[in-house]
Amino acid sequence: MVQHLELEQQFTAAFKKMARRADLKAYVEKSPELNRILRQAALRYIAGDSLQDGIAAGTKLVGRGYSLSIEYIGENTLSAAECEQAAAEMKALIHELKKAGIPARVSFDLSHIGLSISKSLAYSCLIDLAEQAAGTDIELFISMEESGKTDDILSVYKQAAAVFSGIGITLQAHLLRTPDDLATLTSPCRIRIVKGAYQEPDSLSIDRSPELNQCYLQLVEKAVQQGHLVSIATHDEVMINSVQEREWLENNQAEIEMLYGIRPDLANRLQKAGKPVRIYVPYGQEWYLYLCHRIAEYPPNLYQAVIDMVSKQEMNNNY
Repeated sequence: MVQHLELEQQFTAAFKKMARRADLKAYVEKSPELNRILRQAALRYIAGDSLQDGIAAGTKLVGRGYSLSIEYIGENTLSAAECEQAAAEMKALIHELKKAGIPARVSFDLSHIGLSISKSLAYSCLIDLAEQAAGTDIELFISMEESGKTDDILSVYKQAAAVFSGIGITLQAHLLRTPDDLATLTSPCRIRIVKGAYQEPDSLSIDRSPELNQCYLQLVEKAVQQGHLVSIATHDEVMINSVQEREWLENNQAEIEMLYGIRPDLANRLQKAGKPVRIYVPYGQEWYLYLCHRIAEYPPNLYQAVIDMVSKQEMNNNY
């Protein structure tokens, strides 16, 4: 059992490293057949390539009683023109959600809209998005990235949230610094708490373990106590049972947030039991890193990915 756990941890670390290999990503993109096969696996976890694909999936989920997060997927954009293109796509997404009357949360990485170039560019693009979303039922939600970006992400978030209230922030439970980061968010705000998908040094993080689960629950408890609106982002049924036992879902202050394509059976069961459930739906062509993270965080997803690669059936996420 110990040997199996160690092997799984090594697999996870290896897959996370693969996810960051720009040369592997480029090879996949330049190989039509390999790209087609891997994209088939990715379609379990993304709505499709286009804005229309994202809107269609979101419309269906909202119609079935779920709350919606939606992301035009991408990160680490290295030219100002591409950052502005990504921001323009997100503004179009906000426009289409508003036109369709869909209350939603538009999520994104700040490095998709400028953080890899400068904090000022990321802030400028973020404010443009906030102005587009002002006066609507659409929230903006900043995802968290590698630990080396955390200070800049929090800095841009706090600067923008002081001007626009409808902006949320993600915190990663596996980073040792996160309790201190949460303590700096003194005014009630919107927070998503995740375990964390990035490979980090042992000196900065906690591996997937019962200790991490405990840290996660402590963060949620502290966030609820501080009056924040909390998205509890997990697919771990044991963790969700612990959340329900603590009755954090009973006062409109917390919700369960789950990724599109992962445990739709559990999401459906919770939603039918009257629990608030939000589904996180990504779309776009930058799916390579996202697919790698979905496999790395739960190695048995590799089995499903292989099945999906060879399947000729249309993907059906049964919510």
